[in-house]
Amino acid sequence: MNQIKVIAFDADDTLWVNEPYFRETEDKFCEMMEDYLPHHSVSRELLETEINNLALYGYGIKSMTLSMIEAAIQMSDKTIGLDAIEKIIQFGKEMLDKPIELLEGVEEVLQALQEKYRLVMATKGDLLDQERKLIKSGLTEYFHHIEIVSEKKEPNYEKLIQHLDIPPQEFLMIGNSLKSDIMPVLNLGGHAFHVPYHTTWAYEKVDHKIDHPQFKQLSNIKEVSQHL
Repeated sequence: MNQIKVIAFDADDTLWVNEPYFRETEDKFCEMMEDYLPHHSVSRELLETEINNLALYGYGIKSMTLSMIEAAIQMSDKTIGLDAIEKIIQFGKEMLDKPIELLEGVEEVLQALQEKYRLVMATKGDLLDQERKLIKSGLTEYFHHIEIVSEKKEPNYEKLIQHLDIPPQEFLMIGNSLKSDIMPVLNLGGHAFHVPYHTTWAYEKVDHKIDHPQFKQLSNIKEVSQHL
């Protein structure tokens, strides 16, 4: 680990609370649509619609809102009323207005690491929303560079590492998603720490375990300093 020079942090559910707000909104949507389908069926249909729309809308609250509207129209066989559409739009606005709740230990870890490493925030999603959350978080001062991308795959990380002007083995990624934060970085030759979060979107879940010499599984973000 002595070769690490840059540490990148995922944002949502690594630095601050995010996914529970999406699941709360999904539950409200499912309850609203129970006149058409059972709760679990509404949830399944919404997930399918969201995944199908990723290439068009990307990730985030606006994408979910558009997918809820589309799913509601499909599930109701185009009979859903304007009141329901307005309610879905309000769900989205309420999510955008949520406060930023930092996860326990985040600021202490950033304070401890910033003197020795270049710190980067590397997240995906809607640019405007992610910028808003970063400003609200009060964490901007800790980061040497902010990277907000539409997707987090190997080419995105490769471009980031080249921009930072370091070889992959000097790069460490810390995040809660094995699919988006961990596996692409390990495939490029970088290091990765997985800090799980109790709620994970179904699309981000990975079933198999990772066995890699440059990978560490942590219980919480406060353990980061113990491994550097």
